[in-house]
This record gives sequence, C-alpha cells and structure tokens, in this order.
Amino acid sequence: MKATEKRDLLKACGEALYGTRWQTDMANALAEELQVGDRTIRRWVAGDSPIPSGLWVDLTRIMLERAQTLDDLAERCKRAGPV
Repeated sequence: MKATEKRDLLKACGEALYGTRWQTDMANALAEELQVGDRTIRRWVAGDSPIPSGLWVDLTRIMLERAQTLDDLAERCKRAGPV
C-alpha cells in the first residue's frame, strides 16, 4: 500500500472511530501502546513522519472492540423497544 493510501486509511479510521476532530481522541486511545500525541498523528497524516506498522494492529483492535460494543448496544436497544 502506498504512503498516501495509508494516510487516507488512517484518516478514514480516525473519523469513523472518533468523528471529525479525531486526532486527539485517537492519540489518547493509543497513548499507552504507542506513546504518541496528537501532533505525531498530524505528522503522520501530513506525510512528515512514517506511520508505524504497529499502528494498524492497535487500530484493528480498537475497531473490533468498538464494533462489539455497538453490537451489544444494538441488541439491548432491540430488547428495550416496543414489544
């Protein structure tokens, strides 16, 4: 995958997980694993620094956890709806 495609993927993942102001929230989520700040993420998106390969593993984990949480909430909402 080209560097520009990786940057686009990072942005798409960030926006899907955290909304339009995603850099700070993503940095907070990744701080423990990768020890990065939102400025580092901005450098990745701008192409000023390479995106570390380990990031994709962490992002995948976060997305799968979020998907499971949403699935669980969807089931609860179904049960809470009209009978």
